[in-house]
Amino acid sequence: MNTADLAEKLATDHDLPKSKAKQLLEAAFAAVGDAIARGEEVSIQGFGKFKVSDRPAREGRNPATGETIQIAASRKAAFAPAKPLKDKLNGAEA
Repeated sequence: MNTADLAEKLATDHDLPKSKAKQLLEAAFAAVGDAIARGEEVSIQGFGKFKVSDRPAREGRNPATGETIQIAASRKAAFAPAKPLKDKLNGAEA
């Protein structure tokens, strides 16, 4: 499922124009992305949490040459599913 499919489902289920559903969906994704970029945790009850995880600088190897390289510190977005979502994925009744 992609954004267009999700927007179509929302439009059908909630009697909205598809363009309005897509606009709302894009605004929600932008708000989540902005909050995560600021380092905030975004918790959606029954679905899960989005948060930032810091990765420290470390040494690595160039796979082509075997040469040791320095990998810079970075941040990544992480998602942790909520219990109802985990239960749904594993066939348990929520």
